[in-house]
Amino acid sequence: MEIVLTLVITGAALACFIFEWLPADITAISIMVVLMLLGLVEPEQGIGGFSNPATITVMAMFILSAGIARTGALQRASDLLLHWGGKHPGQQILAIGAIVGPLSGLINNTAVVSAFLPIIEDFSRQRRTSVSKLLMPLSFLAILGGMFTVVGTSTSVLVSSLSADLGYGEFSLFQFSVLGAIIFLFGLAYLVLIGPCLLPDRKVPTDSFSQDYGLKDYVSEVVITPRSSLVGQTLRASQLQRRFDVDVLELIHNGNRFPQPLADKVLSAGDILLVRGGRQDLLKIRDGEGIEILPDVQFGQKSWQADPRSGEEGIAEVLVLSNSNLIGSTLKELRFRQRYNATVLAIRRGAELVRDRLGKVPLRFGDLVLVQGPKQSFVGLQTSRDLLVLEQQDIETLRSDKANLAIVIGLAVVGAAAFKVCPILVSALAGVVLMILTGCLKPGELYQAVRWDVIFLLAGLIPLGTAMERSGATKLLADGFISLGGDISGYGLLTLLFILTSLLTGILSNTASVILLIPVGVQIAQSLGLNPLTVMFVITFAASNSFMTPIGYQTNTMVYGAGGYRFIDFVKVGGPLSLLMAVITPPLAIWLYGL
Repeated sequence: MEIVLTLVITGAALACFIFEWLPADITAISIMVVLMLLGLVEPEQGIGGFSNPATITVMAMFILSAGIARTGALQRASDLLLHWGGKHPGQQILAIGAIVGPLSGLINNTAVVSAFLPIIEDFSRQRRTSVSKLLMPLSFLAILGGMFTVVGTSTSVLVSSLSADLGYGEFSLFQFSVLGAIIFLFGLAYLVLIGPCLLPDRKVPTDSFSQDYGLKDYVSEVVITPRSSLVGQTLRASQLQRRFDVDVLELIHNGNRFPQPLADKVLSAGDILLVRGGRQDLLKIRDGEGIEILPDVQFGQKSWQADPRSGEEGIAEVLVLSNSNLIGSTLKELRFRQRYNATVLAIRRGAELVRDRLGKVPLRFGDLVLVQGPKQSFVGLQTSRDLLVLEQQDIETLRSDKANLAIVIGLAVVGAAAFKVCPILVSALAGVVLMILTGCLKPGELYQAVRWDVIFLLAGLIPLGTAMERSGATKLLADGFISLGGDISGYGLLTLLFILTSLLTGILSNTASVILLIPVGVQIAQSLGLNPLTVMFVITFAASNSFMTPIGYQTNTMVYGAGGYRFIDFVKVGGPLSLLMAVITPPLAIWLYGL
């Protein structure tokens, strides 16, 4: 009965992950609660995920990564990219790999991609090259580079902890670095030699956001006539922006331009309003409020059409991050304009552009949002934990004088673990304390740096692995896998496990995949006399190297909108790369670690 209950809960969890009935972290916590209620794990085991070394280590690495990023240490790499990048996409991808790969092995690869997104956009703008040729390789190379060390991804940290629970000890920092380095070189070669032919040439950054987002049909100038009902009213009192799907971006009164906030400005006859809105809404306002629509907006003369950093008023692209509190809420519900003193002009979701009814569109992870507002608003956005501004951060928002100190702390954490001075858990926590004491991070930023959705996902799913082991469900699944495999060779078995893990990761998450399959893989290894470490390494690499979909790995989702990609682009470029990984990883693991 325990086996049946455990498998039913596992099946229900898989369904929740696939159909996204609940957020992944809420699903994981629900699983934990159900397991305790049914007595499949003891309460101490149920909450044990929160004190698990993997959970604490991942949390500490998030904070260390934030400390390094917050000091602007990663921004220094932009000079290297400009120096090495050249003009050919292959050379540019090679330069990105040389910089991003090693960094991703030492710093959380999500933090690396966050830092390099604006750097790559700026580089593409300077070189007049398509950003869609570079952002997908950035994500893929950060994923591959994350396998240089155990702390490069949360997945490998978790597998290290599972290995200890299963009696094989925690992994050393460079336990599978040789395998990771070889696979990285194969992936880099594929992206340099074949990638430029497969990657779309879709989005070339320009100095004009009106071209990038097709704003010419959605931003208009209207003049208030003497007969208009708006004369003598403030924008707030007229409720113009509430009654119609428009946003007033700027007011021109007697030749003087007034940027936001405009809610309390009294409107006069002859005033010109720069508004974002569709033609249908403008026609309704014209008929109902007595305004006239001017024939064309002179984009070239608008101060906000230039580089956002050049004046008081500007436009910028901001990315909705994976741990953002804005996800699932509409702009209207968030009171976005009031919260950030900026107006949303358009939303890019992959190759899709959303410009109508913006107030009613729920935000998603990976959305690229075009905002307009005062320069000071962008400084506030740059310090937000919910959004990432895709322009290199202003120097005043970074603690650049602490950059060298942050790098030294990061290297000390890695060095202490590498030379076995202390476990990585201890060195990482010591690094967190040093980041705070030295001022690289402020105490309040410590909590903002942690991706709590990942922490709760880890903590909630770890008890499921415990329940499967205790109930015997793991052994049952392993025996079934062996019987289906028949007389298959060890190499064939590892290849099947790699493919199965890759498929599960594509529809669930890498965390869920390893928690389900690592115990099963070890049970298979024990039954067939295989090397359990080799099996664990193959499953770990399969779960971590997810390239085929924009939702398979969080860095893929981050570049999805910014690169203007379509879903099929990831299949075309990531599919062959995933196949290459499936072909070379099992034999390399056997060669390096034995079967």
